Amino acid sequence: MLNKSYICSLLVVVLCSCSGTKYVSDGEFLLDKVDMKVEGQGDGLNIGELESRIRQRGNSRWFSAVKIPLATYSLSGRDTTKWINRVLRSMGEPPVIYDSAATERTLRELRSELANEGYLKSAVEAKVKVKHKKVDVSYVVTPGEPYYINNVEYVVADSAISRLLCFEDSANWGIKPRSRFSVERLDAERRRIADILGSRGFYKFNKDYITFVADTLPGQRTVDLTLVLRPYPAGGGAGVGHPQYRIRSVNFYDGTTGGSVTHLRRHVLRNNTFIEPGAYYSSRDLQKTYSHFGRLQAVKYTNISFNEIPDSLLLDCNIQLSANKPSTISFQPEGTNTAGNLGAAASLTYRNRNLFRGSEVFSVELRGAFEAIRGLEGYNNENFEEYSVETSLTFPRFIAPFLSRNFVRRTTATSEVSFLYDLQNRPEYHRRVLSVAWRYKWNDANHHDRYQIDLIDLNYVFMPWISDKFRQDYLEDESSRNAILRYNYEDLFIMRFGLGYSYNNGRYAIKANVETAGNVLGLGAKAFGFPKNGQGQYKLFNIAYAQYVKGDFDFTRYIQFAYDNTLVWHFRLGIAYPYGNSTILPFEKRYFSGGANSVRGWGVRELGPGSYTGRDGNIDFINQTGDMKLDINMEYRAHLFWKLNGALFVDAGNIWTLRDYDDQPGGQFSFGSFWKQIAVAYGFGLRLNFDYFILRFDFGMKAINPAFEGRDHYPIIRPDLGRDFTFHFAVGLPF
Repeated sequence: MLNKSYICSLLVVVLCSCSGTKYVSDGEFLLDKVDMKVEGQGDGLNIGELESRIRQRGNSRWFSAVKIPLATYSLSGRDTTKWINRVLRSMGEPPVIYDSAATERTLRELRSELANEGYLKSAVEAKVKVKHKKVDVSYVVTPGEPYYINNVEYVVADSAISRLLCFEDSANWGIKPRSRFSVERLDAERRRIADILGSRGFYKFNKDYITFVADTLPGQRTVDLTLVLRPYPAGGGAGVGHPQYRIRSVNFYDGTTGGSVTHLRRHVLRNNTFIEPGAYYSSRDLQKTYSHFGRLQAVKYTNISFNEIPDSLLLDCNIQLSANKPSTISFQPEGTNTAGNLGAAASLTYRNRNLFRGSEVFSVELRGAFEAIRGLEGYNNENFEEYSVETSLTFPRFIAPFLSRNFVRRTTATSEVSFLYDLQNRPEYHRRVLSVAWRYKWNDANHHDRYQIDLIDLNYVFMPWISDKFRQDYLEDESSRNAILRYNYEDLFIMRFGLGYSYNNGRYAIKANVETAGNVLGLGAKAFGFPKNGQGQYKLFNIAYAQYVKGDFDFTRYIQFAYDNTLVWHFRLGIAYPYGNSTILPFEKRYFSGGANSVRGWGVRELGPGSYTGRDGNIDFINQTGDMKLDINMEYRAHLFWKLNGALFVDAGNIWTLRDYDDQPGGQFSFGSFWKQIAVAYGFGLRLNFDYFILRFDFGMKAINPAFEGRDHYPIIRPDLGRDFTFHFAVGLPF
């Protein structure tokens, strides 16, 4: 390992020592560093927009530090007929030659952007430093004091539009006196007025009919604004009122054949069309119609056009819909590796995108998996086999009583019913899972919010066979009375209800989920006197049902401080509490820590709960679960070269139990000591980004290990690669 580390270090030194000016000709300069500094006032400045105006940047740096791509390119020789030189050049990045014209263009655009943001007396200069054959450029921005709007006047030549917008009342103005002057604010007002008129029948109106006149007074930082809405041009240059159009008819055509639409029922077409005969033309209704048809799986393309009726203010709306391929079949093989047991799996999926000519999506997935199990002593020579069938039917609308047609039409929603049967055979036991669910999903078309309701989710888990050895060693042995283990190898019925919410605007993302199970059954058990088992649990159809409440909150913040570097913060908190008919959570609902999406210094289900230390490797996957989970992650992501990205990360977190279980000593959560049990890991990762999917390789090291005390509690001081190193392979980003 020392030799490998020495070789890696030597390679980095060689790359860093390569001359970046090897391919810089005489009279040219390598653009080494580019930065921007803001001096003086600058409150409210859009720094990100200013930085985007920089027209020439230096060579990319790995993690904003080292120019490895340039060094790789510089390693190549000048003879491009040799394959090694071609490979190094394709992997690397040629030197960026300083261009003074790009600097002058950047200065002009920075001054223009500052003026657009209301800093009319700003100053921008470029400080260029030359050292040997390298150039550093620093843009110094002095914005000065911003300008504010003093008086606002609206001049509308069209009396009908003036009455419609009620500009006589200043409460309807989009621009207010004493607000800060900016071109973006003016353009937003133009778009606002154009949107209102475009939704009130003014088919030919656009924001170019609106202009502004701005006057400034010497010695003052104020602007007098006049908004001018010009009339519609007529013959001879005279202006008339803007025409207001109504819809005469709405017609549907097949985009392929040109005939009538046959692959969708008539009421499906009407429910997704917001353009109504007799109503005024509306650009908003046009966009809603595009949006609703665009989400139908049975529709491939949508094209909407309007024809003017001569000598009238009427429009014919023509909607062309191209049908999507109705059915698809896909096959997906995969390799598996569970705790060192290698195996293979494959799935075959059939999907129908238009089952009842209403764009209903029906799918059937058949899956099979096999793993060769090793190291199980005392069991028959058997392997793991799994077979499952999952079907679902999704409707592109709400399917529920007592909902108004208007509510159903304006909400982008889906209703889904699903069925799953899963058969698992292991040497220790056989498990069967039967699941039926009905859920709703919808989102707000004008925002980034998404919602989900799992109205009903029924899960029946039953164990038709358990081997005698497994039963004697773990389920019935008096010396190992593991309550958690026993509970998860009994037949169980779960009837749950869940709510979910998510938000993502590209800068931060929020996910929140709440679910509860067994409450309706609990009321029925007491009202109708359900029988009880030996542990005092109520039974339904001779099966104990689970009762719990569970909540999860997930927050991610994305900070892009360079054009190819992003810092990501992630926080997750989850709590579940069994009560009533349950003292232990079902295994599928318990939390685990470690793995590719958690604290990456540990493998899956190797961390926690609390300071718990595993004692029996055969059943620790059960004991290393909990009722509460905390994850805090920080990851620095950077583009390296080609399709390769890199990441540096620090992870912290753990799981805990809310009750004190004998088989999980040190695992119960306590406000006074939980912070001492937070595990910390660090490491780096490589990602291959193929656009459609990302292959991720993470290399994690333990920094603080709550399972040990003394010197071993801080492996960051004296790391042991055999004990503290963990490798993860996954598809997709961790958060």
